[in-house]
Amino acid sequence: MFKNYFKTACRNLMRNKSYAAINITGLAIGIAACLLIFLVVQYETGFDNFHSNKDNIYRIITVSHGADGLTHGSGVPLPLADGLRLDFPQLKQVANIMQNDGSHYSVNDATNGSTVKKFKEDLAYYADPQFFQIFDFKWLAGDKNTALAGPNAIVLTRDEANKFFGDWHSAMGKMVRYENKHDFKVTGILENTPINTDFPLKLVVSWVTMISKDGDLSGNAHDWISTFSDHNCYILLPPNSSIKQFNTNLEAFAKKHIPPPYNKSAYQLEPLNDMHYNTELNVFSGHTFSKQLISVISLIGLFLLLIACVNFINLATAQAVNRSKEVGVRKVLGGNRSQLVLQFISETLIITLFAVLLAVVIAMATLPMLNNLLEIQLSGNFLANAIVVFFLVAVVCGVTLLAGLYPALVLSGFNPIEALKNKVKAGHSSGISLRRVLVVTQFCIAQFLVIGTLVLISQMNYFKNKPLGFTKDAVISVPFPGDSISRTKIKAFKDQLLQQPGIKDVSFSFASPSDNNAWHSDFKFNNSPKQTDFSASLKWADAGYFKLYDIPFVAGGPYKQSDTISGYVVNETLVKKLGISDPKQAIGKYIMLWDDKKKYAQITGVVKDFHVGSLKDPIPPVLMSPWVAVYQKMNVKIQPANVGHTLAAIENSWNKTFPDGIYEYQFLDTTIAKFYKSEDELSTLYKVFAGIAIFISCLGLYGLVSFMAVQRTKEVGIRKTLGASVGHIVYLFSKEFTLLVIIAFAIAAPTGYYFMQKWLQGFTYRITLGPGIFILAILASVLIAWLAVGYKAVKAALANPVNSLRSE
Repeated sequence: MFKNYFKTACRNLMRNKSYAAINITGLAIGIAACLLIFLVVQYETGFDNFHSNKDNIYRIITVSHGADGLTHGSGVPLPLADGLRLDFPQLKQVANIMQNDGSHYSVNDATNGSTVKKFKEDLAYYADPQFFQIFDFKWLAGDKNTALAGPNAIVLTRDEANKFFGDWHSAMGKMVRYENKHDFKVTGILENTPINTDFPLKLVVSWVTMISKDGDLSGNAHDWISTFSDHNCYILLPPNSSIKQFNTNLEAFAKKHIPPPYNKSAYQLEPLNDMHYNTELNVFSGHTFSKQLISVISLIGLFLLLIACVNFINLATAQAVNRSKEVGVRKVLGGNRSQLVLQFISETLIITLFAVLLAVVIAMATLPMLNNLLEIQLSGNFLANAIVVFFLVAVVCGVTLLAGLYPALVLSGFNPIEALKNKVKAGHSSGISLRRVLVVTQFCIAQFLVIGTLVLISQMNYFKNKPLGFTKDAVISVPFPGDSISRTKIKAFKDQLLQQPGIKDVSFSFASPSDNNAWHSDFKFNNSPKQTDFSASLKWADAGYFKLYDIPFVAGGPYKQSDTISGYVVNETLVKKLGISDPKQAIGKYIMLWDDKKKYAQITGVVKDFHVGSLKDPIPPVLMSPWVAVYQKMNVKIQPANVGHTLAAIENSWNKTFPDGIYEYQFLDTTIAKFYKSEDELSTLYKVFAGIAIFISCLGLYGLVSFMAVQRTKEVGIRKTLGASVGHIVYLFSKEFTLLVIIAFAIAAPTGYYFMQKWLQGFTYRITLGPGIFILAILASVLIAWLAVGYKAVKAALANPVNSLRSE
């Protein structure tokens, strides 16, 4: 029996090739989009699930109470872990880890002992042995309990060891030179970390190396005031511990260890299971994905699948009139309704199976582009994943029932006498066509996505074009080695660069005006005994920095050229925070940092506010001063002409001056663009989703016009006989679907306005939602819809009325 159903179904589909092709294409694109979204959601929800103790692992975060309210940060003081071990002996494990991105390493080439191989590594860390007792990373060589117990020890991953030494098997015991001043011994080899972890380790140096004498942060080993954003502390709580009680204990712990007046800060627990979804705090992978975004893209995936199913229903019911005689004959010959339902469900199943196969091919073909867009690593071998296979089986069953059941019930319910007379009307209820309701639903979803896409594009264009308060064009930042010998050469190197014809200016600084290198501190103002109740963003730079970046002064001027703090320049926001209305009144006032008399100096100037980070955030108070000991990079302003030649000349001079270092540079506008990477990715995704929704919806309109053309064949013939023009007939068909698109817009527009206005609230600097975006959305939707159905409408209008009236 079932064999006969499938055989008949295949014959019917072969007889209606265009109907089958349109249905399979629409379903395949919808299912492919839904499958790719499912793969992304599965990837994002699987981060760090492989750790056996994942439910009991917590990160300690800092909660600060300031004038602007509560702020949360992932950074903590360096002695926190030791303090926790002493005060909370019930903790199973406590571990430090700190990222050391941009660090430089060198090794002797195994094939040529006189050659040195140099590497820059962003995924480098300091960690203590307890880290690997909390987290389950696989070891290929060495003992995880002792490998990082002593100073000057380094652990490499398999790929990193292969890169350094050619073969990881021979790496144990070898020496790695760090920043051309320290030698580390390889004491362990890790298997490459999984792709879905927020701890993408490449190399790990023992924690004691960093805090011991001559270590990078030896002076902060007992500093409870300073926090480092790249320093995280993790604990392993005993099972069934009370999180609420432990957070209460952490408040008392903070008051005990943090000296006044800084003891307004406290600590809290953040579960490892929540860490990847918290976009407000940093993770080492630099890749967070909010649960809200997961819900949004999951909903979009379901909507796209729903649109594809609606499209199928429209086409199936439009085709129903053509098959009414077939239904009538079957019923006259004794066929019952359940048999007819199974027959039509079988056709739907075959179409769905073909659509799923095509969807898998489309997904495999587009997966590399998706990986590149989102900077993730989804495997092309997803069919080997049992969960994905189960998902596809569920899609086949769900789509077959959702898309096939209603048309099957409609077709099987025809009265045989009316069916044989070709007098059936399918899909009407109380004078309202269900197909029209479904088309409105399709275009409502599609136009909502179009509105969202247009808002995202407008906001991104606003980010790119808004003045930042300084010149960002044709400026590159070039880091230089931080060792003492290299620092003695930077002034001579600057003089060399200024002799190059393509270079306008050179300045030294800790960071660019707009940069991720955040350094904040409170301070004492005008000889006050108390610290300010807010923190300022510290920008260490030489006096030429203001001229190079064209940062304007509203009062006073730059400090004098100096290697140490000789004066301060502040921004307008800092002056307002101090309660000073006129910037000129701030000139000559004194500022002291960290109760250090060497950092006590006058304010020499007030600059106009400029953006120091993303436009998502307000401009913070800014405090600037010269301090050569902390400079990390050179800012080089170049001529727009012959950029390639100028960059090559800079690299050549750099390599001669710092032969042991690794040359790199970055244009400032590229650095700034990275602030909006996630919004840019979201914008591109929305463009794709909106395009898919519009495409499938237009297929639905094509089905509706096809239905109208069949149903109104004789009407069109009569109208043409009575003198109706082709334009009038086309208008007759276009009028109805244009009205449907407008009705869909009337629903989508207020919904889109509400949700996109809510999304824009997350940005301090944002566009205003005006009528332009909504007018563009409706015009684009109507135009695309007209183009989609124009062919069928014109074809119906051009049909010979003699053929349509022949049977009368």
